[in-house]
Amino acid sequence: MGGAGDADGRLAWVDVAKGICILLVVMMHSVIGTGLAMGGEGFLHPIVAFAKPFRIPDFFLLSGLFLGRVIDRDWRLFADRRVVHFAYFYLLWLVIQSAARYGSLVGEAGPGAFAAHLAHALIEPYSSLWFVYLLAVFSVVTKALRRCPGALLLAGAALLQMADLRSDATLIEEFCGRYVYFVAGYLFAGRIFALAEDARRHAGLALCGLAAWAGLEGWLALTATGNPVYPTLASLPLVSLTLGAAGALAIVVTAALIEPAGGVLAETLRICGQRSIVIYLAFSLPMAATREVLIRTGLVTDIGLAGLIVMAAALLLPLALERLLRDTPLNLLFVRPKLFRLAIRPRPRSTLATT
Repeated sequence: MGGAGDADGRLAWVDVAKGICILLVVMMHSVIGTGLAMGGEGFLHPIVAFAKPFRIPDFFLLSGLFLGRVIDRDWRLFADRRVVHFAYFYLLWLVIQSAARYGSLVGEAGPGAFAAHLAHALIEPYSSLWFVYLLAVFSVVTKALRRCPGALLLAGAALLQMADLRSDATLIEEFCGRYVYFVAGYLFAGRIFALAEDARRHAGLALCGLAAWAGLEGWLALTATGNPVYPTLASLPLVSLTLGAAGALAIVVTAALIEPAGGVLAETLRICGQRSIVIYLAFSLPMAATREVLIRTGLVTDIGLAGLIVMAAALLLPLALERLLRDTPLNLLFVRPKLFRLAIRPRPRSTLATT
């Protein structure tokens, strides 16, 4: 693997790429929610639409990059790193988010109704936490199938994506639609790291490629079809798979070019990427609260500006909370305690939750 890393052995460009992804994810939730609440669209909506084909695929591709480091380890250590790790944060934040949003169920319908809600979330991933849930599922499935020829595994995952299965079960629908990108990250990790190095060595050519990709991506993502099932050209079967993969690689190249340049942008994205799971776990509550305040007070009437403010709060407040709780007992919100580990072994100094 190439690329500059920090003291913990992390690749800085991977953190920059994750930073781009988490910004796009938070932007999507913030902007769409604000637009719906205010009854219109703002200047950030086209960016959200542009990023839709690759926003989640890239996150899963990046999450699969380092699976090869642990996939051949015994099941106990593997489960600790790739199952218990994600299960801990899913269950913890399931309770926190549910209590914040639906705590009234305890008073109105009794504790039983709230317990039923939590139990249902064990089989039907809750809200935005579905991503964390799927990471554990993808890891287990990939380890179980690791003896399967890579080409066959990738082809099967691609067929599931192109089948465009629709289901009331989030687990089934998202598994079929996203697994191919996780598998691709795992199988082609070496080539993806090489792509990042090549982009740095040939920056001019990389920029030309990104420009061509952006033009095609924008055209396909923003061109309506008139079909409610496939509302844009980018959503068509096979096209969506191609754009998801191309967009994921475009983010890799973009991050590889941004990181060596340094400066405020690179450092901001790196920090957001390094703490992407912190943001992902905690962004929904400040996002909803900020949006509610803006709408109730009427302080901001421009939908685009309101969406930007909501997005900023959803990004910054989780980071501030993590920094405030660091080195306190409450850091268990973002750092898995030893009590919830199956295998204890020396770890890097930074034990922040990661994807």
